[in-house]
Amino acid sequence: MGLLTENNLQYYGGTQLFTQNANTRDFVSTFDTTLVFTTNDPTSSAYSLNNCQLYQSVDFGVTWTSYNTLVNPLYTATFNQLNNTITIAAPGIPTGNWFMIQLKQSAIDNNYGSYEYISINDVVNNYLVAYVGEGKLVPNVKRTDVIFHAKRGLQEFSYDTLKSIKSVELSIPSSLSLIIPQDYVNIVRLSWIDQLGVKRIIYPANNLTTAPYSALSQDQAGFPIQDANSNNIEVPPTTIERWNKADTRNITGNFGSNSAYNTEAWLDGYPMLWQGAVGERYGLNPSTSQTNGWYVIDERRGAFNFSSDLAGKLIVLEYISDGLAIDLDTKVPKMAEDAMYAHINHSILASRINQPEYIVQRYKKERSAKLRNAKIRLSNIKLDQIVQVMRGKSKWIKN
Repeated sequence: MGLLTENNLQYYGGTQLFTQNANTRDFVSTFDTTLVFTTNDPTSSAYSLNNCQLYQSVDFGVTWTSYNTLVNPLYTATFNQLNNTITIAAPGIPTGNWFMIQLKQSAIDNNYGSYEYISINDVVNNYLVAYVGEGKLVPNVKRTDVIFHAKRGLQEFSYDTLKSIKSVELSIPSSLSLIIPQDYVNIVRLSWIDQLGVKRIIYPANNLTTAPYSALSQDQAGFPIQDANSNNIEVPPTTIERWNKADTRNITGNFGSNSAYNTEAWLDGYPMLWQGAVGERYGLNPSTSQTNGWYVIDERRGAFNFSSDLAGKLIVLEYISDGLAIDLDTKVPKMAEDAMYAHINHSILASRINQPEYIVQRYKKERSAKLRNAKIRLSNIKLDQIVQVMRGKSKWIKN
């Protein structure tokens, strides 16, 4: 028996058809996507939460009528999320009518490529069947323990093994500050998008500026001032404020080709002498000789701060999440499925008392080996792509 549960109409069109052959009929969804059908009342605030709609046809599928527009009070629909079943209680509908479950476009998009993954729930179920029981590796274990170790494994794999990089498109406001996404764990890359849609990498301002965690009010002698409760008085830091106002040309030296700009630059009243424009001065610092702008992460405010030349730019933020933020993330690539089982094995055995150490070490090595295999598989290295890049290495450079 094949592993595909969806037919072509379900996968490509997000549609599943049923026929009415009794007064009450249970329509069991076989979508890989879990249905969300809170109510069929469009006046309810919960109606927008549905990821699917229900339709009825009385002419064998020639025309379809949205189920929520039917006025007969006998038509009712209830949804059982445990078995993904919509039950139609419609004693007034003649036998032979057709019903259709239609996924919304967002749910259809999320369903594409679903065969590439296995859900965390399936991982837990498969583990309990294959590894737990009399005469097996783990004689007994609670399902909640397996779920815990599976989720921890998904988190660890998401950081450096799984393809768990998320991206979001944003525009930089005049404040030059953007809030860190809710499910953010670590940054991968920040880029601004030019008119051709090409990414321009924005680099971190590691050695240029910083975002102080706090700033203290001081007296004339430099000592911190305390309030009535003997706590230091904090004031807004001015470092980022100065950074936002700075002219980045004073850092890059990119004053253009006009010699009128190649004289003096002033910063806070102090002269900064440049010996020429870009490509014409000696001692160029590679870490600052770029014009794509910079960013700095303000850990206290939970925000990204950008240099002034990026105001109004369209950017793409790529970042790592832990794979557990939303239900759509809790999926494991099938190429890493075996590594997930090895991780659960080692985690359970290592947490038990009186477990022989050689057994723990054996499964620790197995976990490491299978995780390495998963990284290689998911790295998606293609020989033809390597050959394409290396072709340029054989060119002769003539003077």
